[in-house]
Amino acid sequence: MRIFVYGQPRDTESGFEDYLDPAKTAVISIDMHRGHLDPSPDCPCPAPRAREIVAPIDSFHDRVRALGVPIIHVRSVLRRGGFDDINGISSAWRRTFPLHVGEIPNSAAHAIEGSPWTEFVTRVAPDDLIVETKRRLSAFYPTDLDFLLRNMRVETIVLNGGFTDCCVLNTAFDASNHNYRVVVARDLVRGTDDNLEAAALAMVSLHLGLVTESADLLAEWERRKAGQNAA
Repeated sequence: MRIFVYGQPRDTESGFEDYLDPAKTAVISIDMHRGHLDPSPDCPCPAPRAREIVAPIDSFHDRVRALGVPIIHVRSVLRRGGFDDINGISSAWRRTFPLHVGEIPNSAAHAIEGSPWTEFVTRVAPDDLIVETKRRLSAFYPTDLDFLLRNMRVETIVLNGGFTDCCVLNTAFDASNHNYRVVVARDLVRGTDDNLEAAALAMVSLHLGLVTESADLLAEWERRKAGQNAA
């Protein structure tokens, strides 16, 4: 299967069979909600580059469901009153990211529970799973994602969503440190910009797991499923 190592495509015939078993895999889609993707000027933490991957993620998820691979949608949700963030010990990004992008209007409303900003933009099917206690950059903190994955006997996670250099990268690090096998679908993530996206994917490819295209991953899963059915 084709993977990307430090941004360069490479065909690999063996060595990663345990990364590619759909029976032990879950797809994790990170923060594809209105708080990042809404086109409104009131969007509290806009990620406009990620809007272009909404339809491709939905199409990928349709094929994933057909293969019987579970999908977990993770979203950031903060308690009303700001105790999880701005009225407690605030997230670092609230102070550092504006140094690069400028003031973010309405950022105080980001991910507040019960607000429209927590509504998913990507499609969530009835049998999909949701984890919604993400309060910092990793999908593992302080959520029950690890508990859920271990109870599902999942060994490999496939990541999509945004930001590549932020929540996706942090989740990949945590997943690897929790001893999960990590795959990132490079065509289904978006970063702050091209340079940071490439850097994040390069780090994943060298230290954390596999970087591949979603079509190549699906083809590998379908090949394996066909082989199992034939046997």
